[in-house]
Amino acid sequence: MSRRATAARGARTIALAAVSATGALLLAACSPTTTTLNYDPSDGVGVSVLGEDDRDLRGINLMVVSAAEGEPGNVLGALANETSEDASFTLEAPGAAPVTLDVPAGGTVYLGTETGETVSLDTVGAAPGDYLDAVLSVGADSAEFQLPVLDGTLPEYADRLPSAAASPSATPNQ
Repeated sequence: MSRRATAARGARTIALAAVSATGALLLAACSPTTTTLNYDPSDGVGVSVLGEDDRDLRGINLMVVSAAEGEPGNVLGALANETSEDASFTLEAPGAAPVTLDVPAGGTVYLGTETGETVSLDTVGAAPGDYLDAVLSVGADSAEFQLPVLDGTLPEYADRLPSAAASPSATPNQ
């Protein structure tokens, strides 16, 4: 191969690499940075009581674990209060008595964990795998959302069932 052919081939390779790099940069600039997006990290859902832009009072990764429709259920997740005042959250679901929980200013209360609060619905009005039409409110502000209902099929939720917590084989909270 001649020197001229080798030089032309090298120039084409450099030009192709430059065009490819420019195209990759343009595509990257057009796509959102997904690592900065808020998302629900598990099977639960998030709900902002004061709207999507004002996330000062919110439910995080909320779900209910119940053996069957019409049975009691345990609520899992967290309630966050990023305001400067204490807040009382009320969770309402069809067929169940409302549940109220106080969250201190700047605090987060975890639900259904060994170190968190136990929050139970006396009756779950949907079968596992379905959703409850729920309302989370703080004072006059409220938000409607779909609360997922799970059962003990997944091992991580088996010991969160109300019957599992009451059984003699369950480890008591310390």
